[in-house]
Amino acid sequence: MVEKFVGTWKMISSENFDDYMKAIGVGFATRQVGNRTKPNLIVSVDDDGMVCMKSQSTFKTTEIKFKLNEPFDETTADDRKTRTVVTLENGKLVQKQSWDGKETNIEREITDGKLIAKCIMGDVVAVRTYVKEA
Repeated sequence: MVEKFVGTWKMISSENFDDYMKAIGVGFATRQVGNRTKPNLIVSVDDDGMVCMKSQSTFKTTEIKFKLNEPFDETTADDRKTRTVVTLENGKLVQKQSWDGKETNIEREITDGKLIAKCIMGDVVAVRTYVKEA
């Protein structure tokens, strides 16, 4: 089921991301860079079911490797140290990050051939849209 996410995805739009970064506690300078960055998302899966998600941009490249439903420690692009678990729920890849008593979800789904990532913190939702590169 993760296979449909596999590939290289190029960001084409980002809505409300500044408010999302504010909600998770990202400082002003980092938000300025984050708002200008349009990362590629590269998703792969190995034979053992280990999923690799790499966010690649001129500013920063981050990579996480995980198995579905197995919690792991993540250092995010904005340097939060989170306990993260990724699950598959109704065709969506749901990434839950917990840190300092807070929690945020990133829900990724494929709609009309695009990868839609919803970043959710409380009632703040950012939507980032990617298209698959050939």
